[in-house]
Amino acid sequence: MRQGKLSGLLPIGVFLILFIGSGILFQNFYAMPAIVAFLIALAVALIQNPKKSLNDKLRVVTQSMGDENVMTMCLIFILAGAFSGAVQAAGGVESTVNFGLSIMPPSIAVAGIFIIACFISVAMGTSVGTIAALTPIAVGVGDKTGFSMAMCIGAVVCGAMFGDNLSMISDTTIAATKTQGCEMKDKFKENFWIVLPAAIVTIILFLLLAGKSDYNIVGDLDYNLFRIIPYLVVLIGALIGFNVFVVLLLGTLCSILVGVLSGTIPFASIFTVIASGTDGKGGIMSMYDITAISIVVAGIIGLVKENGGIDYILSLIKKRVKTNKGAQLGIAALSSLVDISTANNTIAIVMAGPIAKDISEEFDIEPKRTAALLDIFTSVWQGIIPYGAQLLYASAGAAAVGIAITPMEIIPYLFYPILMGVCGILAILFSKSTRSNKN
Repeated sequence: MRQGKLSGLLPIGVFLILFIGSGILFQNFYAMPAIVAFLIALAVALIQNPKKSLNDKLRVVTQSMGDENVMTMCLIFILAGAFSGAVQAAGGVESTVNFGLSIMPPSIAVAGIFIIACFISVAMGTSVGTIAALTPIAVGVGDKTGFSMAMCIGAVVCGAMFGDNLSMISDTTIAATKTQGCEMKDKFKENFWIVLPAAIVTIILFLLLAGKSDYNIVGDLDYNLFRIIPYLVVLIGALIGFNVFVVLLLGTLCSILVGVLSGTIPFASIFTVIASGTDGKGGIMSMYDITAISIVVAGIIGLVKENGGIDYILSLIKKRVKTNKGAQLGIAALSSLVDISTANNTIAIVMAGPIAKDISEEFDIEPKRTAALLDIFTSVWQGIIPYGAQLLYASAGAAAVGIAITPMEIIPYLFYPILMGVCGILAILFSKSTRSNKN
């Protein structure tokens, strides 16, 4: 391993200072768009190491940006956006939610919301989309039953993070598997058995807290089973191991067909909903930011690695980690810290992924285990931090229907993200050391 240099990490430090500093200064962690902070960090990386010419540095940057895994990841982001825009326009979200609530026994109201959120987030691959779809319904359940509004919304966030972590069309899964070079289905199996106990205990906790109360949902719960088909196509196709490109294309085509036949998507609007959703902000357009960020981050990481930053982290971890399990704990800590700092689990995975890959190769950890750890521990913190998009969207969704709930009020009910972290640590401590298959 080359001699590492702390100075090689300067671009990452600059990004964190800018991003966190602007959030504290303006009391808004989205005051500075992440892409702006990353571009400044890239400029800093290009200024470093004056012994190398600018052309040489740009060559490193563009080679890293054009990496096969990075480009594949970006293409999948775009296809995931197309499916999201089409399926929402087709009315699949509303029908899926109403169907679940229509058949739900009265004794499992809040636990049922968690389960529905799990299903939708796995099918949609987006936690924010799930929260946006279900928060108004969760508020309605709380209003009509007397349950804590924060608890009902907490159940939505818990379920949303379940799918964000596990869904094979989630951008976090895409980023984790592509940065580690493993198959999505292998990561899913590795990940699923780690977090399953957390989901089961979460259901039990919600049943204990709210299961003894009766409720009677009043309102329109009309649903159309025909509109649920796109979700089933994506979910089943992903679980049986279809290529993610095939899954997303089938889901998008199925959504368009269902929308046109059911009258929710005018024939003339087919391409519009794919490109920008029903509100002009969804669809493929909603993936522009994360696609651009992924490319820029890849370039930054390329220079960070070239300037010895990653080798410095590796040597630092190596001094403190002597075992395979210790290295896994190091990856968990690394991904956690980056997510807390960036408030975006996909960005955190994109940033930490190359470093985690080097650690896993150094300590002989299977790529599927590393991908699972990255996704689990970034999702843990993304589902808890009050300045993350998930809790901010949950709070805003409640406000949209006239209920004031702050992110801090929801945090005590975020059982699943907390338990997911506990299960992740236990899986590392009490499982046999994972070994990659090396020749």
